[in-house]
Amino acid sequence: MASIAIKNLLHEKVRFAVTLTGIVFSIILTAVQLGIFLGFIEASTGLIGHSKADLWIISKGVTHVEQGVAFDETNLYRALETAGVASANMHITTLGAQARKPDGSDEGVTLVGFDLDSGMGGPWNIVSGSIDDLRRPDAIMVDELYAANKLGVTRIGQVIELNSRRARVVGFTRGIRIFTSQPAIFTSYKNAQRFIGLREDQGYYVLVKLVPGADPAIVANTIGARIKDAEVLTRGEFVFRQGMYWVIGTGAGITVLVAAVLAIIVGVVIVAQTIYSATVDHIREYGTLKAIGATNSYLYRIILTQSVVSGLIAYVIGIAISLVISSVSMQGTLAIIVHFPLAVTLFILTIAMCCGASIVAIRKATTIDPAMVFRG
Repeated sequence: MASIAIKNLLHEKVRFAVTLTGIVFSIILTAVQLGIFLGFIEASTGLIGHSKADLWIISKGVTHVEQGVAFDETNLYRALETAGVASANMHITTLGAQARKPDGSDEGVTLVGFDLDSGMGGPWNIVSGSIDDLRRPDAIMVDELYAANKLGVTRIGQVIELNSRRARVVGFTRGIRIFTSQPAIFTSYKNAQRFIGLREDQGYYVLVKLVPGADPAIVANTIGARIKDAEVLTRGEFVFRQGMYWVIGTGAGITVLVAAVLAIIVGVVIVAQTIYSATVDHIREYGTLKAIGATNSYLYRIILTQSVVSGLIAYVIGIAISLVISSVSMQGTLAIIVHFPLAVTLFILTIAMCCGASIVAIRKATTIDPAMVFRG
């Protein structure tokens, strides 16, 4: 049965190549579109997802982390008094900062001020410098992806202006992308207050770390009942809200998902048309098999085997190309993330797509009248 299926595929090599090309194209397009979607999610939620905080205390009505509303330290003390809380720190993330580049032009940035001792809400994947370097007055850390082209920063020790204040670059991160394309600048919490002109007792968020075993939902509800004009979200809840705002609310994510669905539809149509044509071309052979006693299930297996073999070969080629594209994209600000879970999902989609596309061909083959073999 398997040998018949493979012989059918290889009998028309050009047609087989066309089938593979169509499936490969569908896999690559789907992988790229879903990879861009995952890249959007990472870029929009990374500051929250990598914060190491179990809970975020935010002003009511805040829909995304860049939209912080200042409040005083009362919420910090309320959190520290709550059972289950190991530590809590004030935090700042805001789009309300402008960097003056060496050429005299201004660039909007995402300013992140965090507690240096706890590290919550701070940078990750540091490739030059360290958190301790941020203890220096006016020290900042920027990402390599945006340093030169967005900020005009080329080296450690370079001085720029941030909201008309002196700022010295003491380190670089790698791969911290921001959905708004306004690069993240990390600094100490106190420096951030000075850069944006906040009072010493004001911040935009409180980041909370829980003791091991504490239930985040229960502690969040307890803190929430003790504070006014603010709400308490678990990290997962804030990540979801952030993603819904930037990726779904702005329409960017929906556009990418629609393109991915269209890619799958294109693949199904191409495979269905090709396998159907191959079945019609070999209709007398299928009739002969039925005439000598082949069952419908036997014909099912032949056609499904053709589809699955086509899908497997195309998947290997398509995912290999997709991984190369993903690797290249990591060098730029638009990340196309093709990780293992996505690769597994694409494998299942590919096989399902190929099997689904063979349904029309199966129906044609199993409704053959065996007597046609003996007609002229």
